[in-house]
Order: sequence, then structure tokens, then C-alpha cells
Amino acid sequence: MGMAQQADPAVTAPPAPGPRKTDGRTAQRSLALRLLARPEVGVFLGAVAVFVFFLIAAPSVRSGSSMATVLYQSSTIGIMALPVALLMIGGEFDLSAGVAVITSALTASMLSYQLSMNVWAGVIVALVVSLAIGAFNGWMMVRTGLPSFLVTLGTFLILQGVNLAVTKLITGNVATDDISDMDGFGQAKKVFASSFDVGGVQVKISIVWWLVFAALATWVLLRTKYGNWVFAVGGNQDSARAVGVPVTFTKITLFMTVGFGAWFIGMHQLFSFNTVQSGEGVGQELIYIAAAVIGGCLLTGGYGSAIGPVFGAFMFGMVNQGIVYAGWNPDWFKAFLGVMLLGATLINLWVRRTATRR
Repeated sequence: MGMAQQADPAVTAPPAPGPRKTDGRTAQRSLALRLLARPEVGVFLGAVAVFVFFLIAAPSVRSGSSMATVLYQSSTIGIMALPVALLMIGGEFDLSAGVAVITSALTASMLSYQLSMNVWAGVIVALVVSLAIGAFNGWMMVRTGLPSFLVTLGTFLILQGVNLAVTKLITGNVATDDISDMDGFGQAKKVFASSFDVGGVQVKISIVWWLVFAALATWVLLRTKYGNWVFAVGGNQDSARAVGVPVTFTKITLFMTVGFGAWFIGMHQLFSFNTVQSGEGVGQELIYIAAAVIGGCLLTGGYGSAIGPVFGAFMFGMVNQGIVYAGWNPDWFKAFLGVMLLGATLINLWVRRTATRR
């Protein structure tokens, strides 16, 4: 009797491919929504609108020299708006940034003049002082747990009083002495406050530095581990600390970055005008913060870019000079800034809700 033959198992054909099902979490967003999710897109469109508006309202803006002036005004705001934006992405902000610029310039000027030293010695000491102010702000905030608003408000008041009191005590005046004839002044001016010719138009070196710093800040945010730390501590510092992010180091170095920006702009002002008024700088911190907010950074932290504040600073420079070129009353400048700030905040809110809508 032969062995029973076993039947081969039935082969089941694979089901025909059909439309892939997705839910709200995995659905592919459109290109428009993905673009809107970028923090710099809204301010870019706003900057284009402001630019076109003043091209029509103030024809003199169209000249090369006028645009060079607009870019120069933008750069003096934009260089400081970059580190302020990084700090805001990290969840903090600095109210002492404006007066810290003057502190840096006063330090370099008075040290060089009163001690008859090469101005580069004053520049280096001013850098150390500026970084120390930033480190103090960061350390005090981390150590005490106080909001950065309170810590830097205290620093703002301290620096404002010290700037005025020390300058009067040393120079007998509210301004520093002219240092244009001192050793090293010409070299320092070339670095911080020189101009060069482009097609018959004088372009300030600060514009170049502004773009270089913007490129560097963008690279740091998007291509380095430190950039991930900045977004992490701004989003939720407790969660960031739990996964190994050095929160204390990140916060303190962000404040020191603001100190570096204050030093650079302070040196630019000093070597542009040869002297410094000790009472200046008050209110500039709000301009820097506003440029960052208009550029897409949130006061709550964890969101923003380095490119957005570039466009935000350009809008400030465009409005500031555009009002002059249009022949309007310059008192309207603050009103324009308020409208831009409120409008940018509402646009950013709408953009984020639209971009994250399922």
C-alpha cells in the first residue's frame, strides 16, 4: 500500500495595492503649509511689502546710496538682534542689551584715553567686560531661578547708573574724550567702522559683518549639537535636562553671546563717532527684542530662526529711513514699529496654527 500524497498548501495572492490610508498624524502636508511652518517666511513677505511700499511712496529710496543707508541702519540693529533672537529661542531675553552696548564703548574709550594705551587694549578689556556681564546675567538667572526679565532689568538699571556716574567721575562730563588721534585707532576703525566703495556707493563694513554673523548663527542653529540644545532648553528645559542637555551651560553661553554682540556694536559706535554719550542705549533693548519677535521668534522660546531677525531688522531700517525719504514726520516711526510688532505677532500666531492644523 503506497504512502498517501500530501496536498500542497494553497498559495494566497497578495492583495492588490490600493490607496494608502493615513491619519491626521501621518498625512503629508502641502508645500504651502510646510513653508508657512518656517518662522522666517511671514517676516520675509512683510519685508517685501514694506520695501515695495516705500519704493512707491519715497522714490529717492531707489538710489544706491539710499539703499546703502537703509542697510546700514538695519545692520546696527540686526547684529544685536541675532544673539537676542538666539537667547529668545532658548527661552530667555535680555533687557540690559541696549545699555550694555554703551558700557562696552565707554570701557574701551575711557581705559584707552585715561591710561594713554593703544586702543586695542581698551577693545580687549571691553570684550572681557561684556562677556562677564552676559555670564553674570546667565549665572544669576540659573542660580536663583528668577525670571530673566527680573535679572536683566536689575542689570539694566545698574549699568545705566554706572555708565553715567563713572563717566562723570572720570571725565567730568557725560561724554568720553575724543580718541581719534590715539595709537591703533585707524586699525580698529577699519575692522569695526570702515566703508568701502561698490559701484560708486559707499557701503559700511557693518553690513558685511551683519551677513557673516547671520550665516554663522544659522549654521550653529541648524547644523550643530549646540543648536539642538538651544531649541531643547527653549522648548522645555526640564525635559532637555532629563535627556542630557547641559541646560546651565547653554543658558549662560547664550547670555554671553548677547554680551559679544553688545561689545561689537559698542566698538562700532565708538570708532564711528570717536566718542560716546554715556546716557545712550536706553530703549534699544526693546528694538532688538522687537526685531527678533517680528523675525518669528516667540517669547515663550523653542521656536525661531536666525534668518527671520535679519528680515525683521531690515524692516526697521526700511521704515526708519523710508519715513525720512518720504518727507513724513519722523515722530510716526514709533507708531510704525508698534503696528509692525503687533502685526508680526498676530501673523506668527496665525502661521503656527495654520501650519500645525491637521
